[in-house]
Formats: sequence, C-alpha cells, structure tokens
Amino acid sequence: MRNLGQLWRLEWHALKADRAVMLTLFGGILFYAFLYPLPYAQQVARQLPVLVVDEDTSVLSRQLAFMADATPQLQLVGQASTLAEAEQRIRAGEARGLLLIPRHLYRDVCLGRSVTLGLAADGAYYLIYGAIVEGLSSAAASLGAKIRIQRLFSEGQGEMAVRQWRPFDVSLQPVFNPTLGYQQYVVPAVFLFILHQTLLIGLGLRGVSEQTQPRQPGQGRVRILLFMLLYLLFTLFYFGPCMAYYGLSRDAQPWQLLLFLLPFFLAVSQLGVLLGGVISRREMVTPIIILSSLPLLFATGFIWPQEMLPLPIRTVMALLPTAAGIQGVLRLNTMGADWSAVTPLWYQLWGQALLYGAVLCWRRRYIQQKN
Repeated sequence: MRNLGQLWRLEWHALKADRAVMLTLFGGILFYAFLYPLPYAQQVARQLPVLVVDEDTSVLSRQLAFMADATPQLQLVGQASTLAEAEQRIRAGEARGLLLIPRHLYRDVCLGRSVTLGLAADGAYYLIYGAIVEGLSSAAASLGAKIRIQRLFSEGQGEMAVRQWRPFDVSLQPVFNPTLGYQQYVVPAVFLFILHQTLLIGLGLRGVSEQTQPRQPGQGRVRILLFMLLYLLFTLFYFGPCMAYYGLSRDAQPWQLLLFLLPFFLAVSQLGVLLGGVISRREMVTPIIILSSLPLLFATGFIWPQEMLPLPIRTVMALLPTAAGIQGVLRLNTMGADWSAVTPLWYQLWGQALLYGAVLCWRRRYIQQKN
C-alpha cells in the first residue's frame, strides 16, 4: 500500500512537471469548452442576405419579394436588374443567394398557367444553401396557396377553399432536439470527442517521454488510473456546468454517464499508452492525433449515418472506442434512453478495453524478453 501511494505521488508530480501535457489536459479542456460551441451560438441560420431579380415588376412580384423578406431565414439586401449582375454581387460577398421572378408572372397567374421561379444559393455552405432554399420555397408556396384560395372564393367555392387551406391540424413536436439547433446536435458528441483526443495526446506525450527511462513496476497502471480519474471529472464538467451554460439537454444521470464511460476511458487510456510506446518522437504525437480527428469524427456515425459508411470503415470503427462512446452518450444524454439501450455498446467498450489491455501485456512481455 505504501508503494502504491509512492507511485501515485511520483506519477502526479511527473504529470505536473510536464507542461505540454498539463496544457493539453487542463488548458485544452477549458479552451474547447468555450471556444467550440461559439460558432453554433445562433443555433440555426437566420437573416441570410438575398438579392431579387424582378423581371416582372408587378404588384404580385413585389408581394412575393415582401413575403420572402418576411421569412426568418432571409433578408432582402437589394435588387439586381439582371442575373449577371446578381451573380457578380454574390461573388463579391454582398449576398448568399437570389430569387429570380420571371417576366409575365402576373399575367400567367391570372391565366391559370404554371409559373417557374428561379432560386439560387451559395452551395459551398450546405447549411446556408438549405436555409435560403427553404425560405424562398416557403414564400413561394405561401403565395401560391393564397392565389388558389382567392380563385376558389371568386368562383363561389368558399367552403372548398377553407377545406383546402387547412384540411387537418398539424402538431409538430421535434424529438431529441426541440430547438432544431446545431448546438444540441453537435456539441455533446464533440465534447466527448475532445475528451477522447486530448486523453490520447496526454498519454501519448507521457509515453514517448519515458521510452528510454526505466519505470517502476505498476507505474503504467497507476498512470492509466490517474488519467481516467481526471477525465471522469472532466466529463462531469463538460456534461454538467458547460451543458447547463449553453442550455443543452442533460437527460442522463451523472452515475449513468460515469458508469458508461468507465470502459470508454479505460480503452482510450490503454490506446494512448500504446501510441506513446510506438511513436518515436514526442513532437509527432499531437500532429498525428490532430490529423486523424476529422476522418475519425465523420466515421463515428452521428454526422453521417453508420449504416451508410463502407464496411471496411465500420469494421475499423468497431475496434475503436470513439463511435461506441459517442453513440452511447447521445442515447443517454440527448435521447433520454434507459440503460438497456446502451448495454450492447457498454459491452463493446469493455471488449475493446480487454483487447487493448491484452495487447499492452503482450507488448510489455515482448520488451522484457527482448531486453
């Protein structure tokens, strides 16, 4: 017991003396806690600048432009005389999209002819593109419904007009993400991913630093336990005060999160120790893990459905704790699922922890026999 206490003190003092690891663990956790959610503070795209190319210049075309400006997604910032002018102004950054109202709009509507409106948006940003198309389509559909109802009333079919206007009542209740915002969708998963990556970097840096130094028996296990304890506390910080600060849902009980993430952090810690033993240069640890972040994040299954990923990628992700950890946390914390919904993922994480533990034991014995 005395030797165990000495190992704890030794490892803690070594951790405090390593500035790079301390900056990654504590500085990185605090930095990302407030930096990452900032781009999603507005939750959804609103008041996007749009130009109007009105070739009809009628009362009806002006009404359509007014209705588009009244949608929460759009803000009309000007009018262009031609499509070429509108395109040039969009390229200059003055607007993100345009609405083209064709010539003879009013005449064709009065004659009962079908009219085709032109919609365009900056496709380089899919979320902005979708919001602009949604706003313009909503304005056009509302104006079309108004014209149809007015025509039915003029034909003496008022009762039919009322039925067509609202044939049934619709009650929309979004589940899991009531605000339909990006923070609730993205931030909880990325918080856990940040914990995953910084834990790998911290243990990787510590491992590379001690490749040529003798270690006391049991020091590696104490290091893993120390990092796991720290990251369980970081989890309470991220999914407690941070989530409350941003107004995100916290449906999981703290004990549920900690119990589920216990094998997750065990597996990640052992993986970090393995990386620290394989990478030869300390300055390469952070770039390697950072460069793997983007493809790893897209393969976790919350941005792109796992069922649509290629089989080789799904096979690789089944061996890594990232996907199972994020999916389980989203089910518990965002969807409000009970423990039975995450039990298979929990067993999967324990299997990965046992696998990495076995690899660590084999590697330790191999090194001892080699020396």
